[in-house]
Amino acid sequence: MVSEGNTVQFLLTGLYIFCFVFSILINYILLRFSETLGIRSKQFTQHRWSPTVKPSLGGISFYVIFLLAFIFLILSPGSNGLPGLQLVGLLIAASLAFLMGLADDAFNTMPLLKFIAQLFCGIILIFTGNGIHIFPNIFLNHALTIIWVIGIMNSLNMLDNMDGITTIVSAIICGFIIVLNITLRHSSSPVSLLSLGVLGALCGFLIFNFHPSKMFMGDTGSQFLGLFLAATGIETCWNNPIHNAPSSYPLPLINLIVVALVYLITLSDTTTVVINRLRAGRSPFVGGKDHTTHHLFFKGVTEKRIAILFCALGIGGAYLAYHLILNFSETLFFVSIFYILFVFLFLYLNTILKKRGKTAK
Repeated sequence: MVSEGNTVQFLLTGLYIFCFVFSILINYILLRFSETLGIRSKQFTQHRWSPTVKPSLGGISFYVIFLLAFIFLILSPGSNGLPGLQLVGLLIAASLAFLMGLADDAFNTMPLLKFIAQLFCGIILIFTGNGIHIFPNIFLNHALTIIWVIGIMNSLNMLDNMDGITTIVSAIICGFIIVLNITLRHSSSPVSLLSLGVLGALCGFLIFNFHPSKMFMGDTGSQFLGLFLAATGIETCWNNPIHNAPSSYPLPLINLIVVALVYLITLSDTTTVVINRLRAGRSPFVGGKDHTTHHLFFKGVTEKRIAILFCALGIGGAYLAYHLILNFSETLFFVSIFYILFVFLFLYLNTILKKRGKTAK
């Protein structure tokens, strides 16, 4: 007889394979039959790295596969057929993020409208029980939740500046969530199943998005991914208890280190860009070719190698976070802090040194 564990493993494997294959199929269809959908007006100035105008349709496949994974979750063994309030909240917030990104790709909406939509996404998560709760003060938890959701949604959008980067970083975060939940015997949890579906969507899309890319994910994809990764990160990183953590270490600090490790690449890139733009007297919200990825390219690193480098750095952070959650130790704690500082300084100083090099010429 087949054990329950083997059945669950079979269903999870089947879900991933289905989402992966379906992602390839739907992106191929969108790419083949699209000519103008997702391609902005030629009069609109794009701040993309690629000089070639390409369809920004990847986000559509993300959302469609997310919905399929959501249906699978409701119909899966052990489900009562009705999603709980937390799942409904995640679905509504993800749909709002998707629609906002779709509108931005199609009509180049005002930044204020995008911010309001992101704010509502955070509020929806809070009032459906998906918020951060690491502080005794409920106001601090709500404020941090909104800052976190808006920050990650914008951070993923900013990171989408070179072929394959955001797709790879998002896939690593989803992979971390899945592996951690499987280890904790939560493989059938909503977060695990939905993350597995999104991971399949990302892996299928990467075939079309890796350099040289054929299509982009657009704001449709980055806004949806930002919301989804922010929401799943709340449960997996912010609210997750740290095993064997001594009472002398305040838990919010350890959880903050875990968050910084898992979201290391996107947070480092966004922080670097904001600092440099403010130093130059520019708005941090106006796009440009000044990201950490761009400066690496200016120094002679190819786009494929940049993607591989970011993949390695992201996996390193996820690996440390995984062990920090499961088996806390002081040595691992300080190694994690060193790794965070090393990666951030490596990426940040690279942008500063490049600028000085230009000035010296």
